[in-house]
Amino acid sequence: MAHKLLGQDFLPHDVVAKVTGEAKYAEDFRAEGMVFARLLSSPYPHARVRSIDASEALAMPGVVGILTPDDVKNPKAPDIPLLTLEPGYVGAPILLIAAEDETTAQDAIDKVRIDYEPLPFHVDPLASMHPDHPDARTDGNVGAAGVEFQKLKWTKEDFDNANGKMPMGKAAQEWTYGDLDATFARCKLVLDETFVHASNSHHSMEPRTAMAYWQNGKCILHVSSQSQSFIHPALAGMIGIPPTDLMLVAEYCGGGFGSKGGAYPLQALPALFSKKINRPVMMRISRAEEYYNGSARLGFQGQVKLGFAEDGKLLAADLYVIQENGACQSFFDFRNAADALSILYQPEAMRWRGLPVYANSPIRSAQRGPGYNQMAHIMEPLLDKAARELKVDRLAIRLKNVGGLNAPFGAQRNTVSSCYLKDALEKGAQQFGWAERVARSGQRNGSKVTAVAVGQAYHPAGFNGFDGLLRILPTGKVHIHTGVGNLGTFSHSSTSRIAAEVLKLNWDDVVIERGDSRRHLPWNIGQFGSNTNFTMARTNYVAAMDALTKLKEIAAKRFGGTPESYDVDGKRVFRRGGGPGMTYGEAAQQAIKLGGKYDGHELPKDINPMTQVSATAISGTGLVGVAKDTLPMKGAPAAFAAAFIEIELDLETGKHVIIDYLGVADCGTVIHPAGLETQIKSGAVQGFGVASSERIVYDPQNGLPASVGFYQAKPPTYGDVAHRFRTSAVDLPDPSSPLGTKGIGEPLLGCAASVLLCALSEAVGGHAFNRTPVVPDMILNHLAGRAPSHGPLQVNCQ
Repeated sequence: MAHKLLGQDFLPHDVVAKVTGEAKYAEDFRAEGMVFARLLSSPYPHARVRSIDASEALAMPGVVGILTPDDVKNPKAPDIPLLTLEPGYVGAPILLIAAEDETTAQDAIDKVRIDYEPLPFHVDPLASMHPDHPDARTDGNVGAAGVEFQKLKWTKEDFDNANGKMPMGKAAQEWTYGDLDATFARCKLVLDETFVHASNSHHSMEPRTAMAYWQNGKCILHVSSQSQSFIHPALAGMIGIPPTDLMLVAEYCGGGFGSKGGAYPLQALPALFSKKINRPVMMRISRAEEYYNGSARLGFQGQVKLGFAEDGKLLAADLYVIQENGACQSFFDFRNAADALSILYQPEAMRWRGLPVYANSPIRSAQRGPGYNQMAHIMEPLLDKAARELKVDRLAIRLKNVGGLNAPFGAQRNTVSSCYLKDALEKGAQQFGWAERVARSGQRNGSKVTAVAVGQAYHPAGFNGFDGLLRILPTGKVHIHTGVGNLGTFSHSSTSRIAAEVLKLNWDDVVIERGDSRRHLPWNIGQFGSNTNFTMARTNYVAAMDALTKLKEIAAKRFGGTPESYDVDGKRVFRRGGGPGMTYGEAAQQAIKLGGKYDGHELPKDINPMTQVSATAISGTGLVGVAKDTLPMKGAPAAFAAAFIEIELDLETGKHVIIDYLGVADCGTVIHPAGLETQIKSGAVQGFGVASSERIVYDPQNGLPASVGFYQAKPPTYGDVAHRFRTSAVDLPDPSSPLGTKGIGEPLLGCAASVLLCALSEAVGGHAFNRTPVVPDMILNHLAGRAPSHGPLQVNCQ
């Protein structure tokens, strides 16, 4: 289908503001009488606060107040507390002090005297399951979203009987399908491997600074968030007010990668402090504080047993994943990992067991491709290992295992709405020149060796049930109200082009209303989980279809005939065959005269209360299109990505250079080609870091973190990108999306990290390191025949 706007590049409206510095982030706002707050954070990995003496600090000139745990209402454990008297990690917030200037506030923090009782701690989830080892919390040690918070220990026998493999005691959750034992019995090749996937920080360029003040009983709150409407109710709850009393401003976000997808406690603290002292409060977060409280990817320790047929088909899989939660409630990466294995490789029989364990490390949350990408990073090098032992081409083994259009996954064998991964692999292989390139993989040039590899990844890509809202003004301009947030991918605008496409608009006639709840935003999904293109396409589509229906009905009322006899051209609604018509602006004027459903005074019963409030606020200003997404869905929306790479590894230094990289996206109909290209490249760079440099390190003796700055945490730089960087897309529509779109952001990291890990293994003769990141000392130790500097399941280490 030919589209007017989809598939065409455009300049998002906020680009100029970003490149000129006019864009205002939370830290840029000021209010009359504003004071500055600084955090006092725990120096211990686990402790109990016996007493707080802030008298000397509060007596200092310029100090205006203190906010302690007694001033806030914390959620039920193990959810993340706003402030705490039992910190569970170094950097956990205990109190805030506000002063007329930031230097005074920090000096006052240094004057606070706290009596701590150090408590037992650990930074190794697997080791902590031993009955003789301490737990990270005093009230439970196992749990996650969807898993009961509980006390669970393995037996000494579980550890004694491990025989060099991972101990595997009782799991918190498990599922199975197929006859696992019988299927393994008929396998030609069985691999049984332990693995570790490191945790790594989100590295948000903009820290979690927030500013708040109160006016007429309402809280105006400026935050750093990748979501807008989705976080509004939860954040209002943290502050203790109705959502209608919170004016939330989040127009720009300097990076989130999942860590700012939902409401988080640091956002609420300035609001609570401002209410207490009756002054606007700016709470700025330092880079080190961002590493303490900015969240991180959940780490894995695990064991996977894989059984292959002679032709490379994966027949059976048995997976056990132990997840490092951090000190508080976390995400369910460990469950997602199982779905990723099942859909990418389609085993006939599979068992999954999972155990989410709390540790005395900073908060963990979803990071780009939570669980799905970790599993791809572990599985892809093992798939190559199987290919080598079975003498099957590495691309061929992926094509052998790829799912069909409606591939099943998980315990229930649910299906996806579309899977064009086979097309992505084949298209990428042709563009990359796989057949020619693979022939020279392994060639030496002095100390350097060339390696070529292929990788892939998957992530769910959309939801339904949210609302769309737009209005056509008497001027003829169309205002599309979007509450999706601004993660930096311009999805607020690109998905709004779905509505513009339906109404056949010129893009110059569209105004995007976003970033501030005072702009009357609908109930929308947060910007996370590769869902935006699919979910927001549907909400904008249903709002536009509602507006289109009303345009035709208004024309029919004015000129006669049936609504079905009318059409639109982006400026006018007119009777087909050359009959009478009116402009969109004139139709908006008629909508105001007609009232009722046409101008928003009568609203659908099924829309969210937030959308009802917003639609009511704009009622009477024009023709209002508003609807809930109740469109049918066949299968779960799914995004896939494939990657091809050529690297050069220096066998004397263990360092590599990426010569060529090609990323191929299965993202449905391409909305914004330039945006997709940027997504593929940026996801790849992030993946390169996960594969080869990024990790979190703790001193196991005192629980102190060693990665509290960019230079320590080692995200990739421009020097780490591919010399030749190419992108491509399948561009085949998803049938559950009105115009064929679906998400893509998450697996672009996963396929890039996977393919680089595979290339590093290929460069050293096929050795699977079974952990991330693979760093130079690991490569050199392997080449020299030395034992690794870490244990096979050791985590959070150098």
